[in-house]
Amino acid sequence: MPRAIYEFTKSVLERVSFDAVLFCKELEKAVRVLLPYEVEELTQWVLQFTEEKPELRHCVRSINT
Repeated sequence: MPRAIYEFTKSVLERVSFDAVLFCKELEKAVRVLLPYEVEELTQWVLQFTEEKPELRHCVRSINT
């Protein structure tokens, strides 16, 4: 079941990536809900996902807090 939450989180982040504020909020929620190893995986995914979206890059700080 946790894997499903991780995959759902990624799909939500992809859908809200048009808005940096919304993306940051969803990312913060994900960090509270996911397991530690999933947060590490999500961090890598977000870094890769935001390579071409510099306006979202600052949201990565939400993960490290």
